[in-house]
Amino acid sequence: MRVAVHAADPLTHAGLAGYVEGDRRLLLVDRTEQADATVLVADTVGGETLGVLHRLAATRATGPFLVVVGTRWTADIALAAECGVRAVLWRRDTTPDTFTRALVDLSEGGGSLPPDLQGRLLDQIERTYRDVLIPQGLAHGRRLTVREADILRLISEGCDLAEIAEKLAYSERTVKNILYRVMGRLELRNRAHAVSYAIRSGLI
Repeated sequence: MRVAVHAADPLTHAGLAGYVEGDRRLLLVDRTEQADATVLVADTVGGETLGVLHRLAATRATGPFLVVVGTRWTADIALAAECGVRAVLWRRDTTPDTFTRALVDLSEGGGSLPPDLQGRLLDQIERTYRDVLIPQGLAHGRRLTVREADILRLISEGCDLAEIAEKLAYSERTVKNILYRVMGRLELRNRAHAVSYAIRSGLI
């Protein structure tokens, strides 16, 4: 796998280039358009970094990005994915092993995100589903988010709000708000009606 490394700091560039050269599965190349994968190093990933990713993406025919982040990620994670980002490593967690493993995963069609960014992406997908797809009738029959389905499933199993909150690691207030929101959206009279609707519709 041919890898290009982009880092403003010469020492960081040399270190990551050394990781690439130390793995026989990887080959360091100078130009992005020659690479099967591109590594970009940034202290903070925000709108400016997305602009850099867009420009780099325009110079290559194929190949994903691995982004090594120093301190903060403020960019829209879905927009980063649109730019070709398939793996992210926090700099503090970057070792020769984690770095080369992420690149090899990319070569096999995989990808990886730190848990905090995974959670952010899933929240974004859920909001898009709830706020965009469902109102526009584009949800292909499924009208519950993952969290809503989990809560209704646990109610159907006889759990009360406190037990649901404990199992899902939410506050009771959050569970109650989610439940009332889905009941209002689907015009359901009570919890039993909500569970009955979800079961009949094959949603849980």
